[in-house]
Amino acid sequence: MNISLPEALKSFVDEQVASRGYGTSSEYVRELIRKDQDRQRLRTLLLAGASSPEREPADGAYFETLRGRIRR
Repeated sequence: MNISLPEALKSFVDEQVASRGYGTSSEYVRELIRKDQDRQRLRTLLLAGASSPEREPADGAYFETLRGRIRR
């Protein structure tokens, strides 16, 4: 895959590669894609959670119940 960038964006990518420890511009672009995938997954989970029915409140008792289940 080849990506064409205007000179200003190419310079930005080159600066990021040099200053943030990436070996190549491809590594930098792969990292951006992974972060975007993570952001999209998180958005999907948040939207699913927001549209789900309400459950018991997540208060101290709720978390103590979870800790008890984990201990068993």
